[in-house]
Amino acid sequence: MVLLAGCQEAAPPPREFDGAAALRYVETQLGFGPRVPGSAGHARMAVWLDSLLRTRTDSVIVQRWIHVTRSGDSLPMVNLLARFNPSATTRLLFLAHWDTRPVSDGPASRDSTIPVPGANDGGSGVAILLGMADALKKAPPDVGVDLLFVDGEDYGSFDAGQDQDVLIGSRYYAAHLPAGPLPRYAVLFDMVGDRDLHILREGSSVTGAPDVVEMVWALAKRIGYGDIFAALDTGAITDDHIPLQQVGIRAIDIIDLDYGPTNSWHHTPDDTVDKVSAASLQAVGDVGMALVREAVSSKR
Repeated sequence: MVLLAGCQEAAPPPREFDGAAALRYVETQLGFGPRVPGSAGHARMAVWLDSLLRTRTDSVIVQRWIHVTRSGDSLPMVNLLARFNPSATTRLLFLAHWDTRPVSDGPASRDSTIPVPGANDGGSGVAILLGMADALKKAPPDVGVDLLFVDGEDYGSFDAGQDQDVLIGSRYYAAHLPAGPLPRYAVLFDMVGDRDLHILREGSSVTGAPDVVEMVWALAKRIGYGDIFAALDTGAITDDHIPLQQVGIRAIDIIDLDYGPTNSWHHTPDDTVDKVSAASLQAVGDVGMALVREAVSSKR
C-alpha cells in the first residue's frame, strides 16, 4: 500500500504549524486546573475544546457517556471528534488524550496526594491537535482528517487485570466508531512536548503497523527531525492506540516516555509548563502536517 506520494523526492513542506501558539494552548489548559474526569477543570476544558473546534473544523461529533469505575464512582466522560472534509473516503486520524491523572503517583513524585498538572502528559498532545486544526482551517486538506480528543486515558491503574479505568475514551471510541470508512492509519500524540524530546519507535506500533512507523520516521528524517525521531525501537506500552488496533485501525504511538532526569517528572506535580518547549511542539506538529499534505488521496 502506498501512503505517501514522492516521499523521497519531494521538497520539505512549508512550515504551517505554529509551535509558539501550541505552547500557549498548553498554558491555557493548565489554567483550567487539573482536568480529572468529574472535576470543575475537566468540565471547563470540555466546553473550551468544543467551542474552539467548532470555529475551526467542518464538523464536530461529541460522544458523552457515564463510566462507572472499579470503585463504583460514576464519571462524566467526553470524547470530541473534529472533522475536516467529512465526506472524503480517504481519511487520516490523529488523536490525543485531554484528561489528566488524578494522583501524582510516579516513582519520583514529591507529593502523591495531588493531581498531575498535565503540561506534557495530556497538554502537549492536545496542543498538537489544536495547532493542526489552526493550520487546516487556513488551508483545508485534500483528504479527510479527523482530530480525536479522547477522555479518561490516565484515570486509574495500568496494571493488568485492573486497567478498566484507563484508556476509557479510546475504548469507547473503538466500540462506537462513526459511520464511514476506517482511517487509512491513526497517529497518537502523547507526551510530545518535553524540552529534551527524543521519540523512539514504540513496540506495539512496530508490531501492529510497521509500515506506518517506517513512513512516519522516514518523513520526520526527511524534513529535518531525524535527531528527534530516532531509528531505535523501545518496549510496548499501554496507550490509546491499542483499542484502535484491536478494531482494525493501523494505529501508532508517538511518545517520549523519558520525561525529565531519569524520567523524574512523569506522573508527578512537576509536569508543568516550564518543562515543555515550543520547539518540541513545532517538530511534532510539522510531522503531523507533513503527513496530511503528502497523503495520497486515491483509494486503498
